[in-house]
Amino acid sequence: RRRRSAAAPEEILRCQEGEEGRQRRGTASDKAQEGPPDLQVNRLKGTQLLTVPDFLTSAEAKAFVDVAESMGFTHQGSLGPLKGEAYRDNDRISVTDPLLAQTLWESGINRIFMDINISGKAATGLNPNIRLYRYVEGQRFGRHIDESVHLGDGSRTQYTLLVYLSGKGSAKDSQALVGGETVFYDHRGGIVAEVAPVQGMALLHLHGARCMLHEARFVKKNVKYVLRSDVVFA
Repeated sequence: RRRRSAAAPEEILRCQEGEEGRQRRGTASDKAQEGPPDLQVNRLKGTQLLTVPDFLTSAEAKAFVDVAESMGFTHQGSLGPLKGEAYRDNDRISVTDPLLAQTLWESGINRIFMDINISGKAATGLNPNIRLYRYVEGQRFGRHIDESVHLGDGSRTQYTLLVYLSGKGSAKDSQALVGGETVFYDHRGGIVAEVAPVQGMALLHLHGARCMLHEARFVKKNVKYVLRSDVVFA
């Protein structure tokens, strides 16, 4: 399969070594002219849960992690179930980056949504609000749903995009992630799917009114990093 290079935030572009690094990565319009790649898309158990292996290369995933750590994370907690909020304990960065959103979209996500319509609306791109999550040992995000967000001009988010920036590895890999699975439940509380993080893999699922209850299990060893955005329909 022909590989492509997904874009990085401006901070990553500045971290590339000289002009040669910037030329290798290119721009969003460059990637659009090359054409989208053929991605492997797996549908889990007949649901609207989709996984895309190798959406990012290991080098791209590590670049996001390095830049995120250099920027610094802020802890994200919650009031907890007794106050009507899902239990949440992780660290977070939020940036607005339309170029990154566009280039991730044109790196193959757009092809996945070519024939998907929701209430007569088509997918138009990714939410430019890019979030980066970090879960250290013991941190987790309890059972919850992802809300749909209005972005104006009739645009609304309908799918969550997660890209795992770290993941499981071989038994000899001291940095391999243990735990941190994303688990989906049906309306009776039964497990529909368990997705173990794999570095570079993307996960897409419906959110809003049709979002399945899901959780991020606690990390048992090492650190889980995730990139998050949303698919916008209009």
